[in-house]
Amino acid sequence: MLNLLVAFQTFFLAVTRLGAVPRKATFIKFPSCNTTITWSCSPLLFYRRSTGLYPSPTMSQVVTVRANREIKVPTGLFINNEFVPSVDSSELIHAVNPFTEEVICSVVAVAAARKAFNTTWGKNVTGFERARLIHKLADLIEQNAQELAELEALNNGKPVKIARDFDIGDSVQCLRYYAGWADKIAGETLEVDNKTKFAFTRHEPIGVCGQIIPWNYPIVAPALAMGCTIVMKPSELTPLTALVTGFPPGVVNTVPSLGPVGGAALSAHPDVDKVAFTGSTITGRKIMEAAAKSNLKKVSLELGGKSPHLVFESCDLEQAANWAALGICYNSGQDCTAGSRVYVQDSIHDKFVKILVSKVNELPFGNGLDEKISAGPLVSKGQYDRVWGFIESGKQEGAKVAVGGTKRSGKGFFVDPTIFTDIRPDMKIVKEEIFGPVLAVGIFKTEEEAINLANDTSYGLGAGLHSNDANQCMRVASALEAGTVNQYNTLVTNVPFGGKKQSVNTSVKAVHWNFGEKLDWPL
Repeated sequence: MLNLLVAFQTFFLAVTRLGAVPRKATFIKFPSCNTTITWSCSPLLFYRRSTGLYPSPTMSQVVTVRANREIKVPTGLFINNEFVPSVDSSELIHAVNPFTEEVICSVVAVAAARKAFNTTWGKNVTGFERARLIHKLADLIEQNAQELAELEALNNGKPVKIARDFDIGDSVQCLRYYAGWADKIAGETLEVDNKTKFAFTRHEPIGVCGQIIPWNYPIVAPALAMGCTIVMKPSELTPLTALVTGFPPGVVNTVPSLGPVGGAALSAHPDVDKVAFTGSTITGRKIMEAAAKSNLKKVSLELGGKSPHLVFESCDLEQAANWAALGICYNSGQDCTAGSRVYVQDSIHDKFVKILVSKVNELPFGNGLDEKISAGPLVSKGQYDRVWGFIESGKQEGAKVAVGGTKRSGKGFFVDPTIFTDIRPDMKIVKEEIFGPVLAVGIFKTEEEAINLANDTSYGLGAGLHSNDANQCMRVASALEAGTVNQYNTLVTNVPFGGKKQSVNTSVKAVHWNFGEKLDWPL
């Protein structure tokens, strides 16, 4: 149970899918802690102050949300409840607004420490006190929901109404759920074969948890409830909103840095007891290798996905199209559980595709700060180029473009939803995770063929199906090799989230059964 709950800090899923190999590395000693990390130069959202293009770092910078609204954002390394600069302040990560392609502010990169676990947290604080502080954090998030949502919209292009009404609301619910667990993790007393003896068990916190979190849902989760301390490496692509906390010194430490630097340092650090990572399968393998070579630390992984969506002829076509559109358009497809493959029964295929195309054409794209917008740009130029590479690959391999597939003019990392039909199982757009609004639509005749097509992947994170035949739903849900089976609707905090194959290997499958919830479109 302890491992399961600690691992659930990966509940808000998905990640940067670009694995990078560090260039020439140097060692930097930071004055505010006794940790030495490797700092390596990377071209990804990384600039030198010596160019004169960007301002010198300070302990806070002002972010302009709109003409009449500014937010003061702290920068630097958050260690022991203080924002501190690194020694080499010329090496900066820059947060870039994906709508305007402008630099928002600078965030220095760094590392962090362990002391609080042995003194002011861990076994030294009751579950009641941990619960109180986690509830307090949830309160603060609720009180500042609009500001946090606006930072997310600036930071990764996510529409402000989606960030506020869905992501932040779910985060508050998640924190409150795990706050409820903080004082309820109990052991048991066991009978032994001696009248003068007894045995008991107790659950203890693992210790220092390194959290390498994604850019599309960068909000911490509840290892805190179990008494663990956290060294958090937020994504280099969205470091702003992670700089929030309210716990005793040293309990939560935030280390904005490039993945090959901060993530590698956490994975190999002998004083880190557990690493939880959401990201690519390639990077997940590297983290497991580093953990094994250091102190055999525990590892929780949530990796890639290529989730299928099965549409049977008995379903409500209009609703199936709404859910399929949501599955690939939510967060502009930047979600590890995105329904990026749809297989439709042959008798309804053409009609379904026609409805689906009309749905994605209704989706309002634009600046995420606009309350009327339901879909924004991709998070970065690198991601934009990567997604367009897949779109061009689909065309070259012979898939038919039903909608999208052409570039917009003007600024912003926008990619219109692109739907391919006439696909083959060997195409890159069918086999590889894209992490953008690109959907491959195929055909099946029989239930058996649908299951085989859905399971023909090295991933097994999510899956969806639409049918009005309850027996068919039960058969297919049982046969799908995925950790979660639903309709790409909202995940629920108290329901397990796992996976199969190279996504993450857990023993629990969660099936969400929808008896009648209708989805209005567009969002």
